[in-house]
Amino acid sequence: MNDSAEKKDHLVEKEGNPEEKSIAINELQTQLQTANSEIKELNNQLDTAFRSIDLLIKRVAELESSKIYKIRKHLSHYSRRVFKAFKESDKKNMFSIIWNYVIKRGVKVFLQLSKKVLKHIYLWVFPRRLSADGSSGMIATTTEYSKYLINKKLTDERKERIIQESNAFMHKPLFSILIPVYNPPIDFFRQALDSIIDQLYTHWEICLADDCSTLPQVKEVIEEYRSRFPNIKVVYRKENGHISKASNSALELASGEYCVLMDQDDTITPDALFYIAQELNKNPDLDLIYSDEDKVDEKGVYSLPHFKPEWSPESLLSRNYLNHLSVFKTSHLKAIGGWRVGYEGSQDYDLSLRFTEKYNKIKHIPEVLYHWRSHMQSAAGDPGAKPYAHRAAQRAITESLERRGSKSKIDFLEGFRGFKVWIDIEDPSQLVSIIIPSKNNHKYLKRCINSIVEKSTYQNFEIILIDNNSDNKDFFKAVDEWKKQIKFRFKYIRDELPFNFSRLINLGRKHAEGKYLLLLNDDTEVITPEWIEGLMGQAQRPEIGVAGCKLLYGNDTIQHAGVVIGLGDVAGHILVSEDREGPGYFNYVVLLNNFSALTAACCMVRTEVFDHVNGFSEDFEIEYNDVDFCLKILEKGYRNVYVPHVEVYHYESISRGHPLATSESSKKHHKEVNLFKKKWPTYLERDPYYNPNLSRSSQHFAINL
Repeated sequence: MNDSAEKKDHLVEKEGNPEEKSIAINELQTQLQTANSEIKELNNQLDTAFRSIDLLIKRVAELESSKIYKIRKHLSHYSRRVFKAFKESDKKNMFSIIWNYVIKRGVKVFLQLSKKVLKHIYLWVFPRRLSADGSSGMIATTTEYSKYLINKKLTDERKERIIQESNAFMHKPLFSILIPVYNPPIDFFRQALDSIIDQLYTHWEICLADDCSTLPQVKEVIEEYRSRFPNIKVVYRKENGHISKASNSALELASGEYCVLMDQDDTITPDALFYIAQELNKNPDLDLIYSDEDKVDEKGVYSLPHFKPEWSPESLLSRNYLNHLSVFKTSHLKAIGGWRVGYEGSQDYDLSLRFTEKYNKIKHIPEVLYHWRSHMQSAAGDPGAKPYAHRAAQRAITESLERRGSKSKIDFLEGFRGFKVWIDIEDPSQLVSIIIPSKNNHKYLKRCINSIVEKSTYQNFEIILIDNNSDNKDFFKAVDEWKKQIKFRFKYIRDELPFNFSRLINLGRKHAEGKYLLLLNDDTEVITPEWIEGLMGQAQRPEIGVAGCKLLYGNDTIQHAGVVIGLGDVAGHILVSEDREGPGYFNYVVLLNNFSALTAACCMVRTEVFDHVNGFSEDFEIEYNDVDFCLKILEKGYRNVYVPHVEVYHYESISRGHPLATSESSKKHHKEVNLFKKKWPTYLERDPYYNPNLSRSSQHFAINL
């Protein structure tokens, strides 16, 4: 009999022995108990470690947000630049640094301090004036937003019209307002419930899930309201499960066609549900609706209105810009399983990412319908109040990209301002064709090409230099040197026709062999080593058309962080002259954002996309050719994206000069302006990635009054 047979007989004999079987079971139970104890102890240690990490993260955020840290950071940066200029004996550069950072910035800091002092005086005086003239409740931290709120205040006549229109709706959807509850500040909780009860559109129900609140007043308030309003549903959870489980408990109560997400201490405007119902009567098959929002403090002072763009999937990848007021189709919300446990603090963000991966009929209402309560314990009052929330968001973004087929690295930005989204390139063997038009600009061109060669970590590229009528000996000498070198592929194309930027780019495309085209001005300088990978990470995605970068002036302020159609009459760069690290409007400087257009001074596009729209339109010889190109790409169903972690210096239009410098250039400018206006009237009237409540005469997201 072989060994395996003997072992089998031994097992049969052992299994047949009740006493030995009992001993074996007892041993296994003892081992299991020991293992469970060890697991419990390890979990306790892990919880302690996470609490310590959260504390450290919060302290780091507080440090990074402090004035002292920012001052030291800027001083360190400026001193390095001054030392570099001194070392290189660049007197002109040194004078520029002193002017920009000592004199110009000094005045700017003084003005900012003066503004803060005046703001506090204003907040002390203005509320009294508003109360005196009967406009109480419309107090804001800025004059502009106070005016905006006063203009939006509902009159009795407007309320009556809303009620009449609501009664006339063909479709009157029932809204289930989901509110997870745990020990809310009682006054704020009452205000939240009252803001729902006061809705002008009356087809709603409130679904409350109390997550074992320990304050007895909470149940008293809930029962008081429930006794008065039969359309308030309540579940008292038997154990505290935190916000994800509580939200799911509220969802189980929902019988409405759509679910409205709301926090226990926030408020909604009286016309909020009306606007949503109105939109659903226009577009009955919508999956998700969201609105603009602001913040309100303990004293009822409003601030920080967030005027959002239309649906912007890439913007959502670097922060939860949807936030409040969000309205989800109930059947879809249940189909994806509601909220996931383990994402507390960013549970709504994770939900929005998962939801929008499957459902894409999404509509934005450009009205402030939600007031987010800001107090010491809330995330609205202190972005570092819940460090665990940022870790959960980091994981939610990573998993969302994995589900879409992309590997990524998601890093925190300083001060919890969102996330740096780095998508790994799928195929590092792909050739990138860098197209650079130029004329006689050998000094800047040398710096440009040298920065590409010396700093780029991605080496599989070719440089295609398009020469438009150069006649400078030094220029040709540089070209000869590049032809002889063997570090990179170099192509020199001569064009002897009158200057037409679009034609030069199209000519470069004809000679390009790469899967990706990287359009680059000759007056740029690469400063991010992984600049090609950063742009390619986005450009490789099938839904993306153009990926553009952050362009900086020589003094480290913003030259380009996206283009808005209609800004400055035709199209303009947003956030110009903001600091390199922002923040800009809601941290737009440092966050991934969708824009209608991006500058061709530095951007990447797949060659197939370029060909799909037939390249650049040569009707735009000098101006707006890149904007026209981006809009053609939008019209084909692609999206364009600003990638802030790719940074390039741009010494703007050094070779071409100002479009109004001469009579001839002025004529061309007006011709192309008129051509653009005739071709793109819809985008000029409304850029989908720029809120209509924002001014088109300001580069800094000022309110349109």
